Amino acid sequence: NIAMEEGLTVAQVYQQIAAKLQKEKTATQLKQEGTQIDVVIENSTTGFTRKQLEKMKLNIDQQDGTRETVRLTRVADIDQDASLSSIAHDEQKRCVSVTAGLKEGYNITKVDSSIRKMIRDDNLIPSGIVTHYGGQNEEIMDSMRQMMLMLIVGFMLVYLIMVAQFQSIRSPLIIIFTIPLAFTGGMIALLLTGQVLSVVSMMGMVMLMGIVVNNAIVLVDCINRFRLEGMELTEAIIQAGAVRMRPVIMTAATTILGLLPLALGLGDGAEMVQPVAIVCIGGLIYATLTTLLVIPVMYRLIGRKHMEKIEDEELEIVNV
Repeated sequence: NIAMEEGLTVAQVYQQIAAKLQKEKTATQLKQEGTQIDVVIENSTTGFTRKQLEKMKLNIDQQDGTRETVRLTRVADIDQDASLSSIAHDEQKRCVSVTAGLKEGYNITKVDSSIRKMIRDDNLIPSGIVTHYGGQNEEIMDSMRQMMLMLIVGFMLVYLIMVAQFQSIRSPLIIIFTIPLAFTGGMIALLLTGQVLSVVSMMGMVMLMGIVVNNAIVLVDCINRFRLEGMELTEAIIQAGAVRMRPVIMTAATTILGLLPLALGLGDGAEMVQPVAIVCIGGLIYATLTTLLVIPVMYRLIGRKHMEKIEDEELEIVNV
């Protein structure tokens, strides 16, 4: 109110004080041996102390063109206090961004979890303040959620396609047990090679779902074919395992050997997709060895329903 009586607004007072507090700087460039160097010259004598501010006078331009002065202490109270160099807002609320880098050899997800636990357990954030975590870790978590959705959708599609092909629910259910085996092998491979579960390695898991079921499909289809020919359940399982062992091993071996250079990180940029090959190789090795054991057992438990081939003549009799 006093400033308005003297003919000053808050903005005018602020502008005049800011102009007095700002240090004068002169920028120039020096050229030395073909290299330009930026030089900033700062006048350290400018700037006001508190006592000088108390004696500072503000200029007031009158309507008749004359200029009058008034002491700063007349229109403002001078006090010393700590303040932010700048104030940021997010959705019309004050916010402060705290950023940090990560030293080499540390995992960003583990560090982020430790920070969250420390802040939560030690009550470092006062009441009324809302924290929001962002940055690279949030992007990784979002990508991991998308990859998990891809795994679920891929699992359902693989199962539905096999149901359509086998015209049965039991046979695809037996085959689908190879997928957890493949995931176990992929995790073991990551552990042995010192890799971490990342978005790239999750891509390998998605690929495994479509690869490892091939061996189980070959084995289950052979068992079904032998049973339709009149073999007993146990005999059909044993015979199918003996007949299909070589094709199963050869199929897995060719895929593993094809991925081996990528798993070793040979070539430029190979280390970026190296976890994909490691997961696929580990999953294939583990799933191939266990498929020849687990699938016969699962077939024995689930596929006991009697199977009999229907001839065309029998269908004609039914139609009549």
